Formats: sequence, structure tokens, C-alpha cells
Amino acid sequence: MSGRPVARLVNKADFERLLATRWRGRSTHFALHHVPGSPFLPKRGSEGAPAEKLSTDLEPIVSRPVDDISARVWFGCVVPKRHARRAVTRNLLKRQVRSAFQRHGGLLSAGLWLVRLRSPFAASEFVSARSVVLAGAARGELDGLLAQAAA
Repeated sequence: MSGRPVARLVNKADFERLLATRWRGRSTHFALHHVPGSPFLPKRGSEGAPAEKLSTDLEPIVSRPVDDISARVWFGCVVPKRHARRAVTRNLLKRQVRSAFQRHGGLLSAGLWLVRLRSPFAASEFVSARSVVLAGAARGELDGLLAQAAA
């Protein structure tokens, strides 16, 4: 992987913002959403509590991050229980999404990316909840989706 560093989304507000946008690409089972920009900064400490100032502090603490977060690719995934009933299957699909972003994330434009499972894999075709065949099918579909988005 060359190019931009890849990081994971953690804030609920970022997921809501991505899900509110129209999909940028989709395949048989997945939809891809994108928002340019950077994620919301996480809240530090408890709300409403005054920040204690240490007597050893010489300068005020800078709340700005050290690295440039706007030049990153941030990603998240949503695998609803209604489309993947078993936790084993949901975890397998999430691992495949993380792996696909590690492979293709450097080629994507900066911003927030979200992969959403939009339809279930056929139980008649993939009998096992966690099989090599299911992992391969998900990997191929995700690779195609992210390669299309990178182009």
C-alpha cells in the first residue's frame, strides 16, 4: 500500500453523517459511502467538569492534533444483524472490509469511507457461517468495489 495512511472511524456522528449520504458505489452485497473531510474529534474527559490545571504546566495545552488528519483515509463498516444473523459471519465480513481497506486505502481519495452490507449472502450458497468460500466471495466483491472507487 502506498499513499495515504488508513485509520478507523469510531464516532457515532461520523457513521450517521456517512449513512445520510447517497452511496458512491455498490455491488451485489455491499454499498460504499464517502464524505470528503475529516472525522469529528473525540470528546476528551467528562462533559461539564472543569479542566484541572496542573501547576507544572508552562503553556496551555494545544487541542489541535499533531498530524494532519485531513490527508487520511478514514473507514468504517456496518454489518447489520438482519443481513448476517450469526456473529461469526458478521466478524468475518468486518475482517474482510478491514483487510480490503488496508490493500486499497492508499489509492482512495482522502476523507471518510463506509462499507455497508446491504443484502445478505445466500444461505443456500454459503452453508457454513464462516467458510473459505464466503471469505473469498466477500474479498473479491470488496476488492472490485474499492478498485472502482479508486478509479
